[in-house]
Amino acid sequence: MVDPTPAVALSARAHKGEDAGDPRRNLSFWFASLDALPAPEPPPWRESVDVAIVGAGYTGLWTAYYLKRIDPSLEIAIYEAERVGFGASGRNGGWCIGLAWGVEGLLARDETRSRGVGLARALFDTVDEVGRVCQAENIDAHYAKGGSLNVATVPYRAAAMQRRLEHLHRLGFNDRDYAWLPPDAARARINIEPNHGAIHFAHCAAVQPARLVLGLADVARRRGVSIYERTPALSIEPGVLRTARGSVRAKTILRATEAYTSSLRGEARTVLPIHSMVIATEPLPAEIWRQIGLARRETFGDGRRVVIYGQRTLDDRLVFGGRGGYYFGSARPTITDAEPRLQRVKELVPRLFPMLAPFRITHSWGGAMGVQRSWRPGVCFDPRTGLGWAGGYVGEGVAASNLAGRVLADLATGQRTERTDLPWVGDQARNWEPEPLRWLGAKLLEQAGERADEEEFANNRPSRFWGKLFASVIG
Repeated sequence: MVDPTPAVALSARAHKGEDAGDPRRNLSFWFASLDALPAPEPPPWRESVDVAIVGAGYTGLWTAYYLKRIDPSLEIAIYEAERVGFGASGRNGGWCIGLAWGVEGLLARDETRSRGVGLARALFDTVDEVGRVCQAENIDAHYAKGGSLNVATVPYRAAAMQRRLEHLHRLGFNDRDYAWLPPDAARARINIEPNHGAIHFAHCAAVQPARLVLGLADVARRRGVSIYERTPALSIEPGVLRTARGSVRAKTILRATEAYTSSLRGEARTVLPIHSMVIATEPLPAEIWRQIGLARRETFGDGRRVVIYGQRTLDDRLVFGGRGGYYFGSARPTITDAEPRLQRVKELVPRLFPMLAPFRITHSWGGAMGVQRSWRPGVCFDPRTGLGWAGGYVGEGVAASNLAGRVLADLATGQRTERTDLPWVGDQARNWEPEPLRWLGAKLLEQAGERADEEEFANNRPSRFWGKLFASVIG
């Protein structure tokens, strides 16, 4: 049952000034569930800094954090168009997972396999690094490393998953990384319908994203980083960042804008914003959780192309999401209950978990993730101009942004480390196509993914045409 006054409906009242609280509360369940959020005292304006970072989400904040660890004397300022965590960092599904798009491709080729293994291991460790920082800095992000369950909801995928697992084990990974759970064992961990077995991936933690991003901002401020909210960046040039409040001189300027990159002059086709749709149920009783499982707060999905993802929150809600799509002209509209893609996510919940049919969905929201034309993350820095960037996580950025932030901090300070040799470094993709080609391509990809998933669920065999078309686009 859907609550007739979902949280997203509050956004209209907030824009009219009818919500006396912090407008960040209306971004998602994650923000709405927090206690009062007093706005921090804005720092005095400075016309020059050592390092200027555009974007106060995970990437920008992690970069600032590690820059300060490398050189505490650096004068660092972050410029945010809205509020800390306004973008994907405050709207995601709360998966801190040690995976990233592009790793599978590296592992598949002999000439890149060793680099792929190195990147995979670095991502595995990144999940623990996020936990270490939360503990060291007293960030209560509800971090719980229960791993992730990739469930075979189509029978033929169980055999395909086991073949993939054998391949990964041949590369040197083991059951402490990836382990097969037969149907009975898988159902004991997650009673999703249907369930023909699952791969348990150990390197994933569930987190409360808003607590993590706000905690990082507090730590950054305590270390002397200035964060200028409500300060949109207009353009980036060597040595000069131009904002709506004025220009700032900086030797180093780093872009961490992800799905909002198109708002910068000259960057309209750099990153494609693709939306996800997410819901949260009311707190569920213990008996229902005994039926569902997720006792270790594992995250879960089922491997379909139109990705779904979920987790159990610390207060016993189910947060569940699915990929949405692209809007013409790289628009980022306000997502309301009228959005059909959001309705599809809501309708999927009782199909996967029939026992949830009587329970309310109390929060629903959407948000944009950033995608490079290569469908891979990248980290770039040019020491001649002092310009750099990181991003393009394709929806898997909660952990990946930490690794990218460490890499970018190393590059910006001239450090040579194992991280600066990772495949992400220098991976600059070409621009996306102009409109309407960009929109037409995105719609074709969306349709191919949906049709391939539908065929496989109906026929219990791989989708030859639509599946191959989908794979040809994303690699």
